[in-house]
Amino acid sequence: MCYYKVYLQMIYFCGRNHLIPERKIVVPDSVDFYSEDYVRNNNHVYQKFIQSVEISRVGFELTDPVISLNSEERFRVGFDDLNRNFNQYYYQVTHCNADWEKSPIWTNEYLEGNEEEQVEKYEPSFNTRTTYTHYEFYFPNDRFILKKSGNYILRVYSRDDNGNEINAFTRRFMVVDPKVSVNASIGRAGTSDDYETKQEVDFTINTAGYRIDAPYQDIKVVILQNWRWDIALTNLKPYMVRNDVLDYSYDNGTNLFDGNNEFRRFDLKSIKLISEKVRAITYDDTMFYAKLWESEKRTFKEYTFDDDINGKFLLKTDDEPSVSNSGEYVIVKFYLPYEAPIVEGNLYVAGGFNGWQYTPENKMEYNFRKKAYEANILFKQGYYNYLYLMLPNNSKSGDATWVEGNHSITRNSYTILVYHRSRGELYDELIGTGSFESGK
Repeated sequence: MCYYKVYLQMIYFCGRNHLIPERKIVVPDSVDFYSEDYVRNNNHVYQKFIQSVEISRVGFELTDPVISLNSEERFRVGFDDLNRNFNQYYYQVTHCNADWEKSPIWTNEYLEGNEEEQVEKYEPSFNTRTTYTHYEFYFPNDRFILKKSGNYILRVYSRDDNGNEINAFTRRFMVVDPKVSVNASIGRAGTSDDYETKQEVDFTINTAGYRIDAPYQDIKVVILQNWRWDIALTNLKPYMVRNDVLDYSYDNGTNLFDGNNEFRRFDLKSIKLISEKVRAITYDDTMFYAKLWESEKRTFKEYTFDDDINGKFLLKTDDEPSVSNSGEYVIVKFYLPYEAPIVEGNLYVAGGFNGWQYTPENKMEYNFRKKAYEANILFKQGYYNYLYLMLPNNSKSGDATWVEGNHSITRNSYTILVYHRSRGELYDELIGTGSFESGK
């Protein structure tokens, strides 16, 4: 029997460029990037048998993965291994600069304790059709203390009999040392052409009591919509500086996001009862199947409010006491009528459930006979939000407006991250964060 050791690695603080505002994805100039062995600096699952990856602040499952430095706050990380054999897993972290490039500081500068820790808590699935082992761990802890604020990558990996590392997954998280405050106002775009479709994020940073020598050079701001890194707005410069206030209230379209539409959703907390978005649940000796009701293209439909959770997901079962080792896995069938296949790119089912990644597992295939896009995707029991995203050819940023429509009154969550590179320092501190919602 082949035996594996599995390791988890938290990764690093990332650097920055002081450029004009832009949305960009930096892809390493190497064919190794497209290998499953290449350690990515984003949310990525490297093995198909790794499922249901979660990272959240303890006690706050639906919040962004951010904790405060030198606080009692901790992360909980959970995941399932669908291999039948037990694997021994470990975790590590790496510190990055604001652009998610590895920061040039030593490990002992940002981490006190062991460089890697073993995942000690695990439990095999019980009385489920799909066999799996559930793993979870918590950090920081007494043996694993984070000493710097900023961006980090968590890596989970294993080793085979020859000592070769086998990557399991990576996840981004942040540690903030709050030294400034952020206030924001989110509304319809101020430009007439975008008034009906885009949302404007105007905000200020109050630096009272904290010294910043050159705010135009030393401060970097990142704005996320629904925690989507592929459409992040970066490299914004203050519109104006007034004493202790950095003002980012533009009126020229610099700080705009597509409003998109409310998230689609489905509820699989029970496989014994049919929820409103599920048409049928069937099963055989090895697997459950959930067929969703037929979707519709919403590009030109009027906006309708729906109370969603802004793209996140929650693992939960109403059928058993615990979802960790008693939750069932279900193949969910998506069906979207479409008159002809899209030639400009590909369609994906995307959301927080897969870290907003575009992978073969969540790519939709066109059925010429039915004139529709279809996808069969594996989910653990829970409540899920998702969108149909069109990924244009040769692009890394998905477009929700292609299928979902675009409305400036949609409710979206926004996260503003403020980084500071002090003069003479080699890394970016995360000195402030703010979470806001549009439509309120």
